[in-house]
Amino acid sequence: MKFSISRESLLKPLQLVAGVVERRQTLPVLANVLMVLDGDQLALTGTDLEVEIIARLQLEQAGESGELTLPAKKLVDICRSLPDDAILHFVEENQRVILKSGRSRFTLSTLPASDFPNVEPVEGDLRFNCEQQDIKRLIERAGFAMAQQDVRYYLNGMLWEVTEGQLRAVATDGHRLAMCTRPISVSTPAPVQAILPRKGVVELARLLDGSGDVEVNLGSNHIRVATETYTFTSKLVDGKFPDYERVLPKGGNKEVFGDRTELRQAFSRTAILSNEKYRGVRLTFSAGQLTIVANNPEQEEAEEQVVIDYNDEDLEIGFNVSYLQDVCGVLSSDNIKMTLSDSNSSALLEEPDGGDSVYVVMPMRL
Repeated sequence: MKFSISRESLLKPLQLVAGVVERRQTLPVLANVLMVLDGDQLALTGTDLEVEIIARLQLEQAGESGELTLPAKKLVDICRSLPDDAILHFVEENQRVILKSGRSRFTLSTLPASDFPNVEPVEGDLRFNCEQQDIKRLIERAGFAMAQQDVRYYLNGMLWEVTEGQLRAVATDGHRLAMCTRPISVSTPAPVQAILPRKGVVELARLLDGSGDVEVNLGSNHIRVATETYTFTSKLVDGKFPDYERVLPKGGNKEVFGDRTELRQAFSRTAILSNEKYRGVRLTFSAGQLTIVANNPEQEEAEEQVVIDYNDEDLEIGFNVSYLQDVCGVLSSDNIKMTLSDSNSSALLEEPDGGDSVYVVMPMRL
């Protein structure tokens, strides 16, 4: 195997592929990236057996075809450390690779490509094409509400639900819920649900640059998302996602409208003196005004008053301020709409003109 490539062409795809590779793994070959050269087509593959990313690069001139695996982290570090305009020359010799660039020379050990695990092919029950920006938006609008390390493992991921003409993403950690729905051209007789693991969601978001189409192939155990230059494959979480429709509060009769930026800044300031562990703040709604109060065990207190559009009876309710900040951070409208019913019920937050996203935040007892 022998080829040359510019640092600029190699670095970004290599970083994306190496991002999947785990530092600690049971199989030594999983610390490596698989390089397969066929004429002027170079493919880079990284996997942790759960998520696999393949990047395809076009070389300026054909090299000597072959396949091998190289240590991912070392290769990324070498590429990063070389000058921006460097040209890298790879030559395989005696199960090692000599990498030269300018006056630099590195000798790297390889492992056989035959040892590299193949993710089983996705036999898709459902295939559809949509724009990259739709999937990117679903992840940006809902991804922050995924659980981190919940024992209810199916919450450590994101539900994708495909119904006739639309794709919906839902994430919840049991205390809040985020949902985003996008219209796409897809036809399915019955709703199809799949839970993507948290790592898969994070890696997929890094791959999407927002332009062009993607092909999504949804199987019973795997999902595959392919763009022109990348193929992303992930195992699905084997579990039943909670019935999110039941979580959406119905019958809220108190509507609050406020300036999103003002509210976000007020939440940020009061959060400074909230209890570091529970992050609780008390919201008091009265005609035309919202008062936000935070206390902590050191008897310190922060209070903010924000002008709002609200003409109902006074209402006091507690929330985790971080959850409110997250919602204000992902919405893009000037104003925010909050629907409430009483101090013990969840709040529904959304953009006033409808939009494609809704958020549910459960109240806290303070």
